[in-house]
Amino acid sequence: MDELTRLKAEAAAFRGLVQHLQKRTDVQNIDIMNTAGFCRNCLAKWYKAAAEHYGAPMTYDQAQEAVYGMPIGDWKSKYQKSASSEQEQKFEATKPLHAKIGVVE
Repeated sequence: MDELTRLKAEAAAFRGLVQHLQKRTDVQNIDIMNTAGFCRNCLAKWYKAAAEHYGAPMTYDQAQEAVYGMPIGDWKSKYQKSASSEQEQKFEATKPLHAKIGVVE
């Protein structure tokens, strides 16, 4: 696969993941984090880091809005639920496996 096609495919895969997560408002970030080691916020942080790396500064709020499809405050008030003590314990136990934020080229 040539470089331009690879970049287009990766961008399309990112957009597909973002669209899927925007539809799955029933899935809480802590559940994704506890299972996969990343969540919507991690995705926003990767997006922000990549944008800045390539010369397009953005705020974390802007990156979150791109990932969530709305301002983060709106998403939280509509969809976020309080984490249970079990979820919080699992979050702490899995911290070593959580995603590291940075630019992958």
